[in-house]
Amino acid sequence: MQKTKLTLAAAALIVALPMLEGCVPAIIGGAAVGVMSAHDRRSTGTQTDDETTEWKAGQRVPDQYKAFSHVNFTSYNRRLLITGEVPSADAKAAIEAEVRKIDGVREVYNELGVGPVSSLGSRSTDSYIDSKVKARLVDSNQISANHIKVVTERAIVHLMGIVNAREAKVAVDVARTTAGVVKVVNVLEIVGDDDTRRIDNQTLGARNPPPATAPVESR
Repeated sequence: MQKTKLTLAAAALIVALPMLEGCVPAIIGGAAVGVMSAHDRRSTGTQTDDETTEWKAGQRVPDQYKAFSHVNFTSYNRRLLITGEVPSADAKAAIEAEVRKIDGVREVYNELGVGPVSSLGSRSTDSYIDSKVKARLVDSNQISANHIKVVTERAIVHLMGIVNAREAKVAVDVARTTAGVVKVVNVLEIVGDDDTRRIDNQTLGARNPPPATAPVESR
């Protein structure tokens, strides 16, 4: 129980980091981003491109729909996920058509719901579900939570990331059995085991090895 509480708290901190960066970027933001980046299977350049894509997509929501919509864009390895709520099917199609024009976007997954925008209470619940899924991924000891991007909207969990088939199954199983989740949308990019090992060796192997431990003599 204690372990679960600790991992849940850690996952909640991960969810909160984007907000904390704006307050204390020099202390928390830079350090946290550096650690997360070191364990990300995307290259640093791709991570930057994804952030840029999300910003560009946010600028492309047609003006006539902005006041009546709640739209989020999540880019992972140049694959763009659209979530949120829009007032009509026309709005949903128009937003997708606009973001497809962004250079460098490989795929677009339009998961917008047609209906009224979600309440603040609903979004708070979504954030809590995010933290629970992340905590359970940590507790599973079968996959690094840093390799999975969790996006929850209206209690629908969307999973993104670069994983092998085994990791994908673990992530989906964890998400679908998490309390409060009504549906799981699998947007994971599945690659071979050799590819994940190669990527991990490239990202983690570039880091300096830990210093050798000093010998201990018993008397």
